[in-house]
Amino acid sequence: MDKKKHRTGLEGYYAVDEKNRKLRYGYTTGSCAAAAAQAATRMLLTGEKVEEVALQTPKGILLHLLIEEISMDEGRVRCAVQKDGGDDPDVTHGNDVETTVTLDNTGELRFRAGFGVGTVTKPGLAMPPGEPAINPGPRAMMKIVFEEHCVHGQGVTVTVSVPNGKVLAKKTLNHTLGIEGGISIIGTTGIVKPMSEEGFKNSLVPQLKVMKANGCETAVLVPGRIGQDLAEQVLGIHKNQMAETSNFIGFMLEKAVQIGFKRILIIGHIGKLIKLASGSFHTHNRMSDGRMESIVAYAALEGASQEVCEELFNCQTTESTFPILEREGLTGVYQRVVDRASLRSERYIANEAEVGIIITTLKGEILAMDKHAKEIGELEHWHIPCIS
Repeated sequence: MDKKKHRTGLEGYYAVDEKNRKLRYGYTTGSCAAAAAQAATRMLLTGEKVEEVALQTPKGILLHLLIEEISMDEGRVRCAVQKDGGDDPDVTHGNDVETTVTLDNTGELRFRAGFGVGTVTKPGLAMPPGEPAINPGPRAMMKIVFEEHCVHGQGVTVTVSVPNGKVLAKKTLNHTLGIEGGISIIGTTGIVKPMSEEGFKNSLVPQLKVMKANGCETAVLVPGRIGQDLAEQVLGIHKNQMAETSNFIGFMLEKAVQIGFKRILIIGHIGKLIKLASGSFHTHNRMSDGRMESIVAYAALEGASQEVCEELFNCQTTESTFPILEREGLTGVYQRVVDRASLRSERYIANEAEVGIIITTLKGEILAMDKHAKEIGELEHWHIPCIS
């Protein structure tokens, strides 16, 4: 395979590890599926073979990906893109992601899980039970392909398969999370950043330095896209005042204090930030968890019965606890989470800065915020909503 052709668009993107080695960026399974879907759709509509596509990722990087394993039949095209995770340790690296596209007259875009792609069986994930484990990011990229290439009345069914997916899934947490039958097709940005821990951590720090140099008095830390989108689109926080932390929230708290910030706001999904409430500041699932244990503890403090605590304890995700907490009138749990996360965060940095916490759902809806978050928001003149 011509690697230059295979990876056009990412040549200038890399991270540097602790030994000053360059680590290549890669692209997600979602980008593979979207590129294969684009090629298959074009071949169905034109009858001409497509061997390479240009794919615009949500990150803003244009990829040129090689199309492989092309099979064209009447009303159906199957093709594949090989996953390249760059220098990130990724179980799907080097595996093919296959997409089969068929046309109909429904005018709709539909998704199916093929061999090696899982199906969601439990609530609390990005997609509801019964849906293929093809996350919203990849679906959005494929929707763009659908809208660009199909005319009114044309429908498309996209079936995504990973030939080795069932084997790969055993190396993930999919079964625990309630995804059965294979891997998930994921990727919010379409791009994979290499994850050498020290190199990646150090690459995050310049965000804080630039922020301080531009006169910002409050550092806003966001572990991922959910917190970033809420901060920018709802609260009105400029992206130049936000720093991504990934799983290294404690590290970034310490660096923010060293750089001179006295006010810090952390915004993110409850499943990530509840770990701070229990004193875990490296939030990767292999380093810390205890999400259900914390939920049960706070629910008990709110008056939950042993039966309800057992029900909560058996949930697989924080999102799947929401209906139970709502049903039992235990939503005060959310306030306990943010209050405790704020307290533990300030302890972590020896009370050298004020730390506010805002927790959200997967959809970016605010569940709760502590008093420091409200005070910081008012001081910064952000659009802080009233949360009952």
